[in-house]
Amino acid sequence: MSRFLITCTPAHGHVMPLLQIARHLVARGGEVSFLTSPRWADRVRETGARFVPLPAEADVDLDEPDRAFPERSGLTGPAAIRFDMTNLFVRPGAAQFAALRAELAARHVDAVLTEPLFLGAALLNRLPRSERPPVIALGIFPLGVKSRDTAPFGLGVPPKAGAVGRLRNRVLSLVAERAIFGAVQREADEISRREVGVPLGGFLLDWPSRADAVVQFTVPAFEYPRSDLPSTVHFAGPIPVPASAVALPEWWSDLDGRRPVVHVTQGTVANADFGQLVLPTIEGLAASDPLVVVSTGGRPRSALPADLPANVRVAEYLPYDRLLPLVDVLVTNGGYGGVQQALAHGVPLVVAGQTEDKVEVSARVGWSGAGINLKSQRPSPAQVAAAVDRVMTDASYRARAEALATAFAAADGLAGLDAVISSLAAPAPVKTSGAHGE
Repeated sequence: MSRFLITCTPAHGHVMPLLQIARHLVARGGEVSFLTSPRWADRVRETGARFVPLPAEADVDLDEPDRAFPERSGLTGPAAIRFDMTNLFVRPGAAQFAALRAELAARHVDAVLTEPLFLGAALLNRLPRSERPPVIALGIFPLGVKSRDTAPFGLGVPPKAGAVGRLRNRVLSLVAERAIFGAVQREADEISRREVGVPLGGFLLDWPSRADAVVQFTVPAFEYPRSDLPSTVHFAGPIPVPASAVALPEWWSDLDGRRPVVHVTQGTVANADFGQLVLPTIEGLAASDPLVVVSTGGRPRSALPADLPANVRVAEYLPYDRLLPLVDVLVTNGGYGGVQQALAHGVPLVVAGQTEDKVEVSARVGWSGAGINLKSQRPSPAQVAAAVDRVMTDASYRARAEALATAFAAADGLAGLDAVISSLAAPAPVKTSGAHGE
């Protein structure tokens, strides 16, 4: 029986896709341990995996970071990025690594599967291959592997062809690595020296390119081309989504095809302020023909105004496997999983996300031609309405989304992950009792 250890920072958008991977590995007969916050213990156990708790020093609630760090509130731009990278991802790294070492010392593991922002796995990856199992980075948000052909990850800047584009990328990389992330990188390198005896070996956000493998859960057509892409990067297509058990709302019969359907959502986490996207969409489309279908992501109906326009339909959750085939346009803040679900059904998009990885998802939607990137966290009603109208009237957006749907349908999916795991044989017993060189 193969044994796997999954490691994950405590964030909804990170944990949820990794739960799907855990469920898959268990179903194929693997013994799976899952290292993350105790807040997710029940969900982990539901997959059949064994839950392993992160120590308190590493258990930062990434879905509610302002509670742990009130000083974070109000930060914007580079200061906000530096704060988050330092406090949410870098500083928990030593405690993450300690938990990893303890788990690996207690049981043989054939592979460690991790999302890219779990610094403990980056530290493990710095040990000689003979002293650790293979480390596989799981690409559950846009590919951040550094390339001469792309701008630094996190800026939301699409590729620019030719020598001018490569010069731009070099300059932006210097600015990002030395000016924006310089202090963050130095702290990460110091943690790595202290824990494993060597620095990280390169830029912090690019560490997955040095892992034994990267399994990127999308298709090449939805990712920027890189002439220098490492051979360790494997595209597997999106993670399959199970059939939804969400009950249909009482207004479901209104989606009978007589009117176009525009679905708007801010996901299940970034939905504390519907004024960012849901309300502008409702207002912008209030006098138009389409039905505006709103998912509140679990928030109550009372979180929206009582006097909504007649063309609006609201539910806390909706069964995407049944809804998306009926949708003409998805308006979203750019969650990677939701965007790929829409594209898998050939649904074009209007995206408005400028935080976390959403700025990169939004940039790829615009670059791919499958939708419009509003390049704003809080677009106006007029901006949303104009973008929706353009996507609905210009057939090229639907055609490009449908082409991506064809590529997604042909992808290996989780079988691609299985193939990568099979190609990496773990050495027996792993020595992780102390830092490298002790």
